Amino acid sequence: MSDLLRVLDLWRRCDVKLRDLPLALLLIIASFLPVLRGHETQVGDLPARPFDALAAVVLALLCLPLAVRRQWPAISLAVVSLGFVLAHLGSYHLVAGTALPVALVSAGAHLAHHRRLTLAILTAVYIALAVVLDGLGSPEGLDGFVAFYLGLAAAWCIGSWLRSTRIAEAERRRHIAETTRTAERTRIARELHDVVTHHVTAMVVQAEAARYLTAVPDRLDETLTAVTDTGRRALTDLRHLLDLLNPDHDADVRMPSVGDLHTLVERTRQAGQPVEFTEEGKPAETPGSAEFVAYRVVQESLTNALKHARGSRTAVRLRHGAREIIVEVSTDGPGTAGSPGGSGRGLAGLRDRVDALGGEFSADRRADGGFAVRAHIPAGSPS
Repeated sequence: MSDLLRVLDLWRRCDVKLRDLPLALLLIIASFLPVLRGHETQVGDLPARPFDALAAVVLALLCLPLAVRRQWPAISLAVVSLGFVLAHLGSYHLVAGTALPVALVSAGAHLAHHRRLTLAILTAVYIALAVVLDGLGSPEGLDGFVAFYLGLAAAWCIGSWLRSTRIAEAERRRHIAETTRTAERTRIARELHDVVTHHVTAMVVQAEAARYLTAVPDRLDETLTAVTDTGRRALTDLRHLLDLLNPDHDADVRMPSVGDLHTLVERTRQAGQPVEFTEEGKPAETPGSAEFVAYRVVQESLTNALKHARGSRTAVRLRHGAREIIVEVSTDGPGTAGSPGGSGRGLAGLRDRVDALGGEFSADRRADGGFAVRAHIPAGSPS
């Protein structure tokens, strides 16, 4: 079986002309088989003429162009049609006449330009051939000529259907590729936003605070060290993300999950944001998509708290249920210092993440002026 598959693979790799040549040779051989006498493809019913040197030329014109019927369909059809006309004008009844419907199917499937003009020329040539054959005493009536023409037209239509099917399939694949590419770009943008925005926001906040600590060298040194550490973590996370985008990356690379929230909360506290963290229940032993999304919800919420409510109390509540993870991050009123604005892309990305798992997400301003983010994320989804 493996040898057969290897042979088939080698055959598919051959040039298209080489793969199309066997049919041409098969029609030539079939034209000499006695068992097929009386089953030739012909129109006009004129008395058959014995095979001679001219018949050999006609046979070559009919069959050999089929080797290029996919690469050069117009040339193949033109030469085969010439051979077909000469065969009937010379009264050579050949099985190789089947080459004309084959060439028509290939032209209908592969001819890209001047298709209507090609049909018009072929129709005119066929009408002229029918008139000449009738003048030579052909007993074929009008109905016979029309029936043969309809058979040739059916061959062209089959080729056209194959062409339209191939074009539709190519368009479907292009649409799938474009959709996949767009989704992947969105995913990459979302990951970059989550990773970069959090760290850079923390660095901006810490750097702004350092300006007011010049009179306290110990605090200044501590703050600058925190900025440096945050920058290093940003570079580490970016390298990690780039590794994930690499098609040759290790599939077992660990993604952040709820188990990393304690570290995330502590870093946010070091950036100057008072955060209260409460966790109920036991997280899953094997982190999945729900745990990863829960981490991103908390990360983005803490980033927004740093940017828009710096210094205000922020409460993170995480509850692990049997079938879902519930996340709630609430922030009190605005902080004491201004901060850079946001694009809103982060919350939109969180909503997309939660919706993709069939969960519920909300982000609304509270009546007391604070802000609350809530997410109900179905658990049990694999990473």
